Amino acid sequence: MDARRSAPATLRNREPILEVLRRFVPSGARVLEIAAGSGEHACFFAARLPVAEWQPTDPDPDSRASIDAWRTQSGVAALRPALALDVTADPWPVAHADAVVCINMIHISPWAATQSLMRGAARVLEPRGALFLYGPYRRFGAHTSASNEAFDASLRARDPLWGVRDLEEVTRVAEGAGLMLEELVAMPANNFSVVFRQP
Repeated sequence: MDARRSAPATLRNREPILEVLRRFVPSGARVLEIAAGSGEHACFFAARLPVAEWQPTDPDPDSRASIDAWRTQSGVAALRPALALDVTADPWPVAHADAVVCINMIHISPWAATQSLMRGAARVLEPRGALFLYGPYRRFGAHTSASNEAFDASLRARDPLWGVRDLEEVTRVAEGAGLMLEELVAMPANNFSVVFRQP
């Protein structure tokens, strides 16, 4: 049976995300992807960025099976087999990275996961390494669109611990872990790319 999963949003957002990643992922980088989901992003980016290694991770066994199935199908040399990684568990199975990428996780996980993500990224990133986030965020306590407000309500109905986060609060937690906000990029469909930098 083909273990590959497909996330329709991946086809819509992968090109805009790639354009931002090109500016923040240096040649020869070791990239750690958190919550890689289906693995489609990992295959797409690893094939198009000049990375030495793209390491996808996910806490879910079915997601890891999908990632590895996409990896086998793609044949991308830089893409590593999926690892089990729960951001709230110490230590992480990867100790060093030049960039950490986390797409669409913060709003579908408890707030404690965001706090752990920041601490873990600060721990593994090399000096001047970048943490790249992508997803919907509120700005200054308000939603940026009616569709994001409805999405937030649907998330909280599924799990009260989930929800679209305030970017300012996310930034505060990142800075508390020692990461500095470098750039905020408005993306299609009311999303943002957020780049933090290790000093």
